[in-house]
Amino acid sequence: MGSTAADKHPGPPAELVERFRADLQALWPEGLRDAGARLGLAVSGGPDSTAMLLLAAAAFPGRIAAATVDHRLRPESAREAGDVAHLCAKLAVPHQVLEVDVASGNIQAEARNARYAAMAAWVEAEGLAALATGHHAEDQAETLLLRLNRASGAAGLAGTRARGRVPQTEIALLRPLLGWRRSELGDLLMHCGIEAAQDPNNRDEKYDRVRMRKALASADWLDIAAIAESAGHLADADAALEWAAQREWSECVRREGPGLVYQPRAPRAVALRVLSRIVSELDYSQPRGGAIARLFETLMTNSPASIGGLVARPGPEGWDFAPAPLRKAPKQSQTS
Repeated sequence: MGSTAADKHPGPPAELVERFRADLQALWPEGLRDAGARLGLAVSGGPDSTAMLLLAAAAFPGRIAAATVDHRLRPESAREAGDVAHLCAKLAVPHQVLEVDVASGNIQAEARNARYAAMAAWVEAEGLAALATGHHAEDQAETLLLRLNRASGAAGLAGTRARGRVPQTEIALLRPLLGWRRSELGDLLMHCGIEAAQDPNNRDEKYDRVRMRKALASADWLDIAAIAESAGHLADADAALEWAAQREWSECVRREGPGLVYQPRAPRAVALRVLSRIVSELDYSQPRGGAIARLFETLMTNSPASIGGLVARPGPEGWDFAPAPLRKAPKQSQTS
């Protein structure tokens, strides 16, 4: 990231600053009404989050703070975090580097978990009101198409929501750039004379997302903004299904002894969500969608089924779910 641009080059164009201000106002009206509320920015040093930093600093001076998570997975990461700190100093934005340890296994997933945990702790320690990330329209489109390719259900296809919660917390998570294109953010950096960091993993085709990104870049007939908007519509549909599932639960599920009885009335998509919740509550597990679908189909044939540590039996008053009986250990033979 260029470290001299912030004081030698212009800031973001006024029309883009106003557009960003309006986008954030739509997502976080209660925060912007409170003059004392401050917004935390997750700034990796890459193009997208750096563009968000420039826009937020211009739109809400004195009301933002930034943090960069250093996963320490690449030799360049410490320098890139330092570059963000230098730019934030030029912009008069408080900044902190958060070093994390990433567990082994699925590195991308574990890095994401560590990143959000560190960001949540920082937000709470600094007394910030919400956290914003730099996800944009291409991110949304890539996520939707990747999940379509994996036969995801409505919840998966809902994509990234413009407003949600930081995982495992009640902290508001805002994504004010979902209506912005990657090229727009890149043009903004060029206008401001900023050269952002480039993560080599974003070019490594062993990752599904990188292959999807390259495929989308070569398919100029696809309308990325429209795909991203469709993901938003699917998020609305997912919310409606969740509302219906909550109502189905309250009206059609009752507790009996150590188990639950469900007398389904709703369409299949809603019933699947109720079944998933039943399994989660009784078995303390998160079953895959395919397993829940197979459970549903079996019960619809009036046949008993099992999933995890549960047994489900159809009956005249509904589907009865209970913990499976413990197996008796085989008797050991006695010799005289």
